[in-house]
Amino acid sequence: MTLKRTLIPVAGALALGVAAMAFAASSFNLTPDQQGRIRTSADPSVVKAIPQNFAFAEKDTLTVGIVPALPPISTYATDAKTVVGFDPDLSQLVADSLGRKLKLVPLAWPDWPLALQSGKVDAVISNVTVTEERKEKFDFSTYRRDNLGFYVRSDSPIKSIRDPKDVAGLRIITDAGTNQEKILLEWDKENVAHGLKPVTVQYYDDPAVSTVALQSGRADAIFSVNAVLAYQSALQGKTRLVGTVSGGWPRTAEVAITTRRGSGLAAPLTQSLNDLIDDGKYRQVLDRWNLTSEAIEHASTNPPGLPRS
Repeated sequence: MTLKRTLIPVAGALALGVAAMAFAASSFNLTPDQQGRIRTSADPSVVKAIPQNFAFAEKDTLTVGIVPALPPISTYATDAKTVVGFDPDLSQLVADSLGRKLKLVPLAWPDWPLALQSGKVDAVISNVTVTEERKEKFDFSTYRRDNLGFYVRSDSPIKSIRDPKDVAGLRIITDAGTNQEKILLEWDKENVAHGLKPVTVQYYDDPAVSTVALQSGRADAIFSVNAVLAYQSALQGKTRLVGTVSGGWPRTAEVAITTRRGSGLAAPLTQSLNDLIDDGKYRQVLDRWNLTSEAIEHASTNPPGLPRS
């Protein structure tokens, strides 16, 4: 395999970093007033479906664990304490439909499984993808497609990236140790085997630097989490989507509300989600955060997940 990996020289990274500081100041400028969430009323059928013996973390409350680290899915507003984004908005709707108050508990990503298993939180709504390994310990209620996106500069001649052949010979920024990197390397391997030009993969530690690299012409495309890139594109107007790939390629991957296995909460949560899909509130929240392309038509409880690696 003749994959080209580009490590950005220190001087070049520093120069891009200076430019990125100005970009970062205006990116994801999410203010506390964006907490003004879409609301709904309690759904009697959902409330009735909650197991009577389910031990909620707090009385009359749905306590949701969330990792505020990935705008617009969830992040801190400019006051550095208010959690805003799609997942907090969806959490509010679900809590409303259960007839309960919402309490968000910020967590670090490695800590969500223990927080859920220990009963510190009732559910985790934080971009968790359904996998067969996770299903051994948790139940899932799906609510969004797990999509990755290819984004280019608005004036780029690239029109579409849908298949492996479309990335041949391109300089593409992605994230090390992720599904998107794995997919890109698989595509490149297939291309090289067919005599096509290899991909030049670039890695940056800072998303703002990645965007500046794209805008400066140092790269042809960024391949990363579609939700983040779609929101950034809507805010800045400097990039455009040219293709999406499921995060579980070649399989379809979905993101889900995560609950303790066998607790009985997954079924009413799935029912809540389907009611929110049917009445249009789900779509309103997706629209608010520019995530309409990741909508699902129907929520499922414990669907087939991504297989073990």
